[in-house]
Amino acid sequence: MHYQETVVWKKAIRLAELVCMSSAGLPAQERYGIRLQITRSAVSVAGNIAEGWTRESKRERSQFLAIAHGSLSELRTQLALCERISWLPSGSLMEPMRLIDEISRMPTVLRRKERTEW
Repeated sequence: MHYQETVVWKKAIRLAELVCMSSAGLPAQERYGIRLQITRSAVSVAGNIAEGWTRESKRERSQFLAIAHGSLSELRTQLALCERISWLPSGSLMEPMRLIDEISRMPTVLRRKERTEW
């Protein structure tokens, strides 16, 4: 299966899309601060899933899934901060946070599956 056909990658792309659109609402002075960090974290999730999917080694695939999982945690923290300091309204973060929850379970399941197949 090609990575673009996987549920996890499709959800990660949707998450990146939503985060990029939401981050446009951040203060202008944050263009190269937290906005850049947020968009990089969101894009990193989908990118690492794609890169891991195309690796030959199960260990490499597992490592890229772990990196994607870490980027999800980083993104959740950044969005929570933006919500707490009222840079982004809670309503605009509902779907991204839901997707983060859904996606964060997927790399864990995939990594466990990889370990049992070694």
